[in-house]
Amino acid sequence: MLFAAQPQWLSRVLGVFIRTLSTALLKRAGLRHSDGARTGMVTYVQRFGSKLNLNVHLHVLALDGAYSFNHGKARFRRAGGLRPEELEALLTTVITRVTRTLVRAGVLVAEAEHPYLHLAMDSPYEQLAGAAIRYVIAAGPQAGRATMRLHDPLLAVGASSARTKPLTAAVDGFSLNCAVACEAHERAKLERLCRPRKWTNGARGPIAQERLSVDGDGLVVLELKRAFSDGTTHVLFEPQDFIARLAVLVPRPKAHLVRYHGVFAPNARERAGIVARPKVANKASAAAESAPDACTAPMSWMARLKRVFAIDLSRNAPIVAASCE
Repeated sequence: MLFAAQPQWLSRVLGVFIRTLSTALLKRAGLRHSDGARTGMVTYVQRFGSKLNLNVHLHVLALDGAYSFNHGKARFRRAGGLRPEELEALLTTVITRVTRTLVRAGVLVAEAEHPYLHLAMDSPYEQLAGAAIRYVIAAGPQAGRATMRLHDPLLAVGASSARTKPLTAAVDGFSLNCAVACEAHERAKLERLCRPRKWTNGARGPIAQERLSVDGDGLVVLELKRAFSDGTTHVLFEPQDFIARLAVLVPRPKAHLVRYHGVFAPNARERAGIVARPKVANKASAAAESAPDACTAPMSWMARLKRVFAIDLSRNAPIVAASCE
């Protein structure tokens, strides 16, 4: 709730997490930050869960190691793998530092039994956000009741039969998963990982439209990709509540959803020696690109929509020609 309503706190907590993870990667690679070693990460801020609930969490693509620099030349050193107990220790460190940051700022009240956020939920946005977090209906005649769901008893899984995800640590409501890896030569996999709609661990959109429908009673039906442990297979919304749920998932103004850290940061001194640049075909094209009045965008917006979101506007709308002036 705090991160959804006040994105500046998400930035502070993200900074704590990135510094903790960077330190762990440098240590496992046998390098030190004081010697100039650096790692790099890209964070995707996700605001939703699989039931269109408000669930602000982070998907981080991190280098599996760190760079050392000698006379301007970068050398990558891979970090060793994490054992389950080391992953849990890392998560415990993150929890301690995040909690300490929020308590010192007066945002979190650290009671022994039930720590709670010192927040006033008075605005309409915060009330809608609270409903989206608690899985209750936010608007319409059924407001305040639990979100409607469809269950299949045959798909229900008992607590003893639930499978634990590999390379996942869970402590006090926090979880850390490191089960997805991509080798340097797996460029196609890396692209899929970074694109929306492809993998659940990269940048994905909140709604798979092929799983949305409207039933005979006018309810919006969302089919879950996988049944929940209690057998839930579908979530149903009144049209008004569905619009309210979508409104909460819209990011707050000026809150970036993609963040770059370490050697990937835009102003990092080491970035030029790490990040590959597109090759220029010939001198003529290079001169054209360097001209002050030349178009610098590598793709049109129509091409970007087709590449990233698979939306082909050339089939659904007239083509509008524009020039760069």
